[in-house]
Amino acid sequence: MRMTGWAATAAGLLLTGVAMAGPADDRRAAAIDAAAQAAMAKTGAKGLAVAIVEDGKPVLVRSYGVRNAAGAPLETDTVMYGASLTKAVFAYTVMQLVDDGKIDLDKPIADYLPRPLPDYGNLDAYGNWGDLAGDARWRKITPRMVLTHSTGFANFAWLEPDEKLRIHFAPGSRYAYSGEGIILLQFALEKGLGLDLGAEMQRRVFDRLGMTNTSMTWRADFARNLADGWTEEGKTEPHDERSRVRAAGSMDTSIADMARFAAGLVRGEGLSAASRREMVRGQLPITTVSQFPTLQPEAPAAARPKGVAAGLGVIAFGGPQGPGFFKSGHNESTGNNMVCIERGRRCVVLLSNDVRAEGAFPALVAAALGETGLPWRWEYPDRFKP
Repeated sequence: MRMTGWAATAAGLLLTGVAMAGPADDRRAAAIDAAAQAAMAKTGAKGLAVAIVEDGKPVLVRSYGVRNAAGAPLETDTVMYGASLTKAVFAYTVMQLVDDGKIDLDKPIADYLPRPLPDYGNLDAYGNWGDLAGDARWRKITPRMVLTHSTGFANFAWLEPDEKLRIHFAPGSRYAYSGEGIILLQFALEKGLGLDLGAEMQRRVFDRLGMTNTSMTWRADFARNLADGWTEEGKTEPHDERSRVRAAGSMDTSIADMARFAAGLVRGEGLSAASRREMVRGQLPITTVSQFPTLQPEAPAAARPKGVAAGLGVIAFGGPQGPGFFKSGHNESTGNNMVCIERGRRCVVLLSNDVRAEGAFPALVAAALGETGLPWRWEYPDRFKP
């Protein structure tokens, strides 16, 4: 395993405008290094990056291992796939639009569109809206339902047996993770309000927070320091150069940039106090034993995760340190998570270009924040079984 040296880490910290000094900081960095070493040894993960936020400010940014099969080092400014962390950044953008009076969380999306949603047909760039003809329940879906994953859609229509988009339950009645729902809200913003979502996120989030290596679409300059990925089987996967803005998960980013985002979110940068509270409060109780597969039957009350509920683009939970929230991101070769504790405005961000690293996330979060109470088995049912 290769670990970046202190000089490289200091350079990463300068990117976030934070300098560490003193024995306590040295001990903390050493503890995180040891936890990362153990995590990579245990899981076989090839690359891992960690950032810690205290009192709304990044205090540690570290990277370990390699970014590609050639053995190039993973660095704090290496461009990595953000996966579904994109959804939290999208929700943060939407809440700014709420503050600006451009969107109402509880106004049906139908009211933003000049035509009935099914009339737009099935669109490669968005979703199979034409499939909803004949089911008027689409008219009840609101931005809040989208951001709490309660539209009634499957995660994506192509996962349906016949690949047709449908509504499985009364919108707003329960949680079922859906990227398709997120894309519906993107469609409403772009086709209903005439916004360019990529430009809005660039201005409202990436530029505001100094996230210079983050974008919703591929940039040619990313190629100079880019992370490929590793699958569960240890196979290398090349980085996907995404050319289309997808609110459900097209974001490329770096650990230094995600440290900036987590810090900005936990301190409410760019949001009213009301919108910051609304985004991270538990609004819709979780009623399934795990997040995936989606659309599974609701569990008996005793089997449901305690104190876990959907916020807006994040999941709220309670634990020994009080309330917190988190958002993960995952694909075949990516494992990411952002965990924040409200008390002390503390966060840890984990990005890995090797999906196997997810198995060590509980230990890494505990090393960074202490015991949080995050519902690991609900989030990663295949990795943490009873």
